[in-house]
Amino acid sequence: MTVIDLESYEDALATYDPVMGLEVHVELGTKTKMFCGCSTELKQDANSQTCPVCLGLPGALPVVNEIGVESAIKIGLALNCEIAEWCRFARKNYFYPDMPKNFQTSQYDEPIAYNGYLDVQLEDGEIFRVEIERAHMEEDTGKSTHVGGATGRIHGASHSLLDYNRAGIPLIEIVTKPIEGAGARAPEVAKAYVAELRELIKALGVSEARMEMGQMRCDVNLSLRPHGTEKFGTRSETKNVNSLRSVERAARFEIQRHAAVLNSGGTIVQETRHFHEEDGSTTAGRIKDNAEDYRYFPEPDLVPVAPARAWVEELRQGLPELPRLRRKRLKEEWGVSEHDMQSILNAGAVDLIVATTDAGAPSDQARKWWMGELARNANETGRSLDELPVTPAQVARVAELVAAGDLNDKLARQVLEGVLAGEGDPDAVVEKRGLKVVSDEGALGTAVDEAIAANAAIADKIRGGKVAAAGALVGAVMKATRGQADAARVRELILEKLGVEG
Repeated sequence: MTVIDLESYEDALATYDPVMGLEVHVELGTKTKMFCGCSTELKQDANSQTCPVCLGLPGALPVVNEIGVESAIKIGLALNCEIAEWCRFARKNYFYPDMPKNFQTSQYDEPIAYNGYLDVQLEDGEIFRVEIERAHMEEDTGKSTHVGGATGRIHGASHSLLDYNRAGIPLIEIVTKPIEGAGARAPEVAKAYVAELRELIKALGVSEARMEMGQMRCDVNLSLRPHGTEKFGTRSETKNVNSLRSVERAARFEIQRHAAVLNSGGTIVQETRHFHEEDGSTTAGRIKDNAEDYRYFPEPDLVPVAPARAWVEELRQGLPELPRLRRKRLKEEWGVSEHDMQSILNAGAVDLIVATTDAGAPSDQARKWWMGELARNANETGRSLDELPVTPAQVARVAELVAAGDLNDKLARQVLEGVLAGEGDPDAVVEKRGLKVVSDEGALGTAVDEAIAANAAIADKIRGGKVAAAGALVGAVMKATRGQADAARVRELILEKLGVEG
């Protein structure tokens, strides 16, 4: 890989203001494609979900997916956009092997939603407003697989395979207006915007928005201009960035790269860039010296879309509680700090904690297990919390067993370990591993007597008034019972037997 010179981030921001534009593609979760009845199910045999329409065969006529239009309107409303009274599709003409029609059915100068905004919260609680230019409907392309090369890209490949199952899947492209004024926080703003947008899309139920699966991806446009100037610099466009962390890293890298080029007297090339996950760098893709001429013209095979105002208002009234307002309410209900709420959000635990409380667990216990033991396991195994093989109902059951005194925290961690290992529900793991707390007073009394007899010197210290020394005897009993005793009750028994007030 070519070594790219970078300016230090601090020096870059001392001289230049970054200006960003973010283009986010969201794959809708409809059952069928945007303009035909083919299934959108994932991981099917290549080219098994195609028809004359999505293959672009002569004479095939498309029909608009009503749920796709409804989803677009919901997204537009949630982004505070105006919803067009009349809009239409256009043909965006360009050649690429995985686009069977040689044009993409999209929207051009007449999008279904436009002129909106999304307020995003940064890590210190500051609210930054991102203005939305448009949200428009279009279709996805197929998938090219380049075989025989070392990088998976077309350069060096011996041949390519084409799968058109994805061709025609509904997309919504959400385009921001130029994002100015973020300064050194521009990468953080980019990450926060995409994170908030993802939460909004999920809340609307129009897509799972799983970035790692390509259901949501971001193009990061960035340029620099010297402080005190108004004219935008030449931009680069880092394509198809597919994680929140990568959006932030791509913006930061491009700020440093642009500054290094400009400070050395060079000229920024208007081009697409590829992002590299392994080191956070970008490399040149395709030159875009001038705005490309896609020869847009109205799609002759589709009638215009004119959403009835009554329908739009019905959809507006049916919108769910939006993520930022929901988080504010939950923060107050849970009694957590802004920092803790941000940590919960960053961990992707909000919905899991809510589902666990809905299953009967107190909110503090739900937070404790998801943000503690389960977050640790997720980090160690390289998974997200929602990928762990444990359900909110199972976590709620563990919390219930702890509250009932059947488990202590140490045993509860072992139960969760068993659930994660596929040993069954919490009760099955408790039974299989024999993990229930020893609550039989006779058995506990015997264990305490044995600990006192084996540690006479410590027992004498306790009788002499050094009550803190009881911790050593508690530890001995816990060891003898494999951690299955109630530590608080053990301490009470030790003090009772030694005739000492607690």
